[in-house]
Amino acid sequence: MAYSELMIRPFREELTRYGVEETRTPEDVEAALATYGTVMVVVNSVCGCAAGKARPGIAKALQSSKLPSKVVTVFAGADIEATERARSYFAPFPPSSPQIAIMKDKKV
Repeated sequence: MAYSELMIRPFREELTRYGVEETRTPEDVEAALATYGTVMVVVNSVCGCAAGKARPGIAKALQSSKLPSKVVTVFAGADIEATERARSYFAPFPPSSPQIAIMKDKKV
């Protein structure tokens, strides 16, 4: 069962206000990964690790002078099919929430 959108909206907005693009469907994930260059894929979640480390860490990383071509996010427990699609490219790394991968040509 997916999380309530009311509950997770603030967690989504914590990344989108930094310009991170949401990918809510498998097709959105595919389009993002077709980008030329590097793509940072963030699996966001409601857990304390995402709140205390991952989202603040991403915000700080996005202040760097060296950035990926695109930064996208899926939300575990909400964008279920999109999350599954993104994670399908992360092998051999097991799924976790949160999770971050830097991709190029659909490879970690």
